[in-house]
Amino acid sequence: MTGMSRRTLLLGGLGLGAAALTGCTSAPAAGPVPSASGPMPTLPPATPRPGQRIVEQVLTAKPVTLDLGGPTVPTWAYGDTAPGPLVRATAGDFLRIRLDNQLPADTTIHWHGIRLHNKADGVPGMTQDPVPAGGSFTYEFTAPDPGTYFFHPHVGVQLDRGLYAPLIVDDPNEPGAYDAEWVVVLDDWVDGTGRTPDDVLAKLIADGGPAPSGGMGGMGGMGGMDHGGHGGGNAPQPWGDAGDVTYPYFLINGRVPTAPATFEAKPGQRVRIRLINAASDTIFTVALGGHRLTVTHSDGFPVEPQEVDALYLGMGERYDALVTLDDGVFPLVARPFGKTEGGQGLALVRTGSGQAPGPDVSPAELAGRILLATDLRPHESVRLPSRSPDATAHMSLEGSMSPYRWGINGAPFGQNQPLTVREGQRLRLNVMNMTMMTHPLHLHGHTFALPSGLRKDTVLLAPMQSMALELDADNVGDWMVHCHNIYHAEAGMMIGLLYRG
Repeated sequence: MTGMSRRTLLLGGLGLGAAALTGCTSAPAAGPVPSASGPMPTLPPATPRPGQRIVEQVLTAKPVTLDLGGPTVPTWAYGDTAPGPLVRATAGDFLRIRLDNQLPADTTIHWHGIRLHNKADGVPGMTQDPVPAGGSFTYEFTAPDPGTYFFHPHVGVQLDRGLYAPLIVDDPNEPGAYDAEWVVVLDDWVDGTGRTPDDVLAKLIADGGPAPSGGMGGMGGMGGMDHGGHGGGNAPQPWGDAGDVTYPYFLINGRVPTAPATFEAKPGQRVRIRLINAASDTIFTVALGGHRLTVTHSDGFPVEPQEVDALYLGMGERYDALVTLDDGVFPLVARPFGKTEGGQGLALVRTGSGQAPGPDVSPAELAGRILLATDLRPHESVRLPSRSPDATAHMSLEGSMSPYRWGINGAPFGQNQPLTVREGQRLRLNVMNMTMMTHPLHLHGHTFALPSGLRKDTVLLAPMQSMALELDADNVGDWMVHCHNIYHAEAGMMIGLLYRG
């Protein structure tokens, strides 16, 4: 790592993975995704339709010092807060969002979960050039689907700073049968505490040691699943070894549990909670003490409502839930799965008098029924039409902790062969997690259907789990599929999905 420049590290999504898997001390320069079966079709620019409502906003990415509720940390953020400013629109609106980059590094914005115009997807080397320090870029796209989304960079490990914020797309046809709405953003925090995310990534690679001669070693099979001292088979089920990084803090809406964010309401009110996991390396178990939650949406799409005590949120996942509030003060807890250091995330729900619980409170609901995505069924209105697949592709998630290397289909991003699809096809992705870690798999520009029919763009795959995902190829472009653990993605666990033919 001594020969790796800061710029190379920050652009590592298009080069660092290869270095990590081959044991090199410096990464190749960022470049375009390899072509597969010819060039991408030329796409016209996104333009608003006559009469289409236009939502305009400016986001400034810059170095800031944040107060997390006691700890004060230097970091990067959109504006002066983390989470950054809310972007809100209605389904069908045209968004025109300008990014002003005041960071000392290149950056982009990826609009996570949005089925948007390819040129606005924010992946450097694939959909745009990175926005240089002092530069700007305007993202233009229609937000076609209502739901709970968020946005963040797609450059290096910048997500693990303060560069994230919610994006809410309202449904004009939804009755809104609730009294209030709360946006709840979960995060794991390390930046400015003596380490930066770049330091964390460099140490993971250095501690993993060099790759064997030949570079790929055991990536293609069981030999590539050494997880060092990270828990492995001793971690609780269902997610096995769920993360690589020890964090000093876990946040809800930018606050540590000793100075928690507080949501206020009246007893008997019905509240819609929009939950977003913006963490980089942490699966959370979320519960509201003294209440059961009725889950209504997953990754923006409606589901058949299910009442649960708690639910798991993988990195990049979002859930909406309804709750009718009791009288008192209640803990909203985000318990990091499989991690014993750093405490937990905590916010307070206050509807009346009462003493606030302490930062280590453990609601009984955490031991109750915890929702898995596979427990849910989609609302009939959002099921994919019944259809046999026209094409099938296979994805094998592979990698190891020692050496620290991750990839898909036998190689890191930039060396693996992209997947291809033709416009109009129904594509079946047969995904197999060949590691002993859980990976949140995220698809850009589309949603996929689980075997249950549930529509999502991010799904947790447990160790050695396989799953058949189906998608309609209805959004032409060059897209990314990757693990949403940012450290796994940066070490190579990404692959292109390219429209060709």
